[in-house]
Amino acid sequence: MIRDVFDYQDFTVLVETSEASSDTLDVCGFEEPVLGVAFYGAGNVDLTVRYGDKARSFSRTQGMALSFYADENVDFEHLVSASKPLECILIATKMTNLTELPKLEGELFGEMLGQLVNPNDHYVEGPNFFMPPEMQACVDQLFNTNYQGKAKVLFFKNQVTTLLAHFFGQLSQIPDQSIPSDERQKLNLAKDILNQNFENPPSLTELAQEIGLNTFKLKTNFKAMFGLPVFKYLQNERLTKAHDLIQKESLTIQEAAWQVGYDSLSSFSNAFHQKFGYRPSRLSQ
Repeated sequence: MIRDVFDYQDFTVLVETSEASSDTLDVCGFEEPVLGVAFYGAGNVDLTVRYGDKARSFSRTQGMALSFYADENVDFEHLVSASKPLECILIATKMTNLTELPKLEGELFGEMLGQLVNPNDHYVEGPNFFMPPEMQACVDQLFNTNYQGKAKVLFFKNQVTTLLAHFFGQLSQIPDQSIPSDERQKLNLAKDILNQNFENPPSLTELAQEIGLNTFKLKTNFKAMFGLPVFKYLQNERLTKAHDLIQKESLTIQEAAWQVGYDSLSSFSNAFHQKFGYRPSRLSQ
């Protein structure tokens, strides 16, 4: 387990990574009430939030941004395994610091996270969504930087500001209408099907038939729920997986491209550069 912790303005920032050869429980709690936003990178680790006799579970965390209020009676439990390592960035502020936040941040927290600023339980969940590519890129860069010492802290602080800007920008675009729970289950199934079929994904029509939704609802509500159109999401996940295959499993660029469904190496390299800001050859140097 690796934890980087630093203070920025009135925020505490925790950047945590953890890997395990077998199922291992990583538990995180708080010494006093906080308002926080957690951003999850690659790994898709399982998360359970426990408070009193209640629990809230997430089985799909990769790419998720989760806002919350939590006090000292709350535990965040991550089930880390060989196939699901933990990559989490937490930006949190003590409730006693809310009035001390810079004017802009204070106004945004009060206006857009009002249910967290005035909590009614030990744990209150605020808005959560799956990050669009530019936001996911900020998270990926935090887990893959080569900076050290003061340069690393400066880089982290800059990325934190960018992440918060993206987070509140996304909140302002979340539609008012809610997606029915049965449709959410079907959309989560669609997401799983895409993640399991990088090399030969179904067509939009085939995917809609498999989950039991018409293509219009699939296209419209998938984007509303995950922040991306269906096949833009698929491309984003393919490239994230390829990044891990090259960096963490030492596959060649060609092998990684083939494994995530790219036949053309030039198309793969161009898409990779568009997402991460650099060519895959940088990872194999």
